[in-house]
Amino acid sequence: MLDATKRWYALYTKSRAEKKVAKELEEKGIAVYLPLQKTMKQWSDRRKTVYEPLFRSYVFVRVNNEDYIGALTVSGVVCYVTISGEKVHIPDYQIDAVRTFLGELALNEELNYFEDGDEIEVVYGSLKGLRGKLVSSKDQQKLIVQIDALKQNITLIIPSYLIKRIKNPTSR
Repeated sequence: MLDATKRWYALYTKSRAEKKVAKELEEKGIAVYLPLQKTMKQWSDRRKTVYEPLFRSYVFVRVNNEDYIGALTVSGVVCYVTISGEKVHIPDYQIDAVRTFLGELALNEELNYFEDGDEIEVVYGSLKGLRGKLVSSKDQQKLIVQIDALKQNITLIIPSYLIKRIKNPTSR
């Protein structure tokens, strides 16, 4: 389960220092994500498959307020990405979307088969393990899910790749 007090932030690094920074952050016990893409490099004498950062000069860290400053002490880190001097966190679903794009998170195989009334479970992200009933599936990219918790109904809009079907009411 993810720590609710920790959030994702983007760190700006020195040029070509992303992998080194990510390794040092991991060694310090800081959760880090460096999205890499596989590319083919051609030199005069050979070709080689290498993994390069998807976003040059950026790594993502999941930290709480205590670790926020600690990540800046890593060699190669320049600063956090901010807007008007204010720290900006990155929502979990956006990190999950990058992971899905790179094939690190598999898209739900039943993507086009969700039906209203399906019982579902969240399989990725900060709501992982939460179960509920699909209320609306008109737009297969955003599903409205009804969650019964604390004897109250909570409705949330969630991307379909973050959930799986538990059972379909017609298949009972």
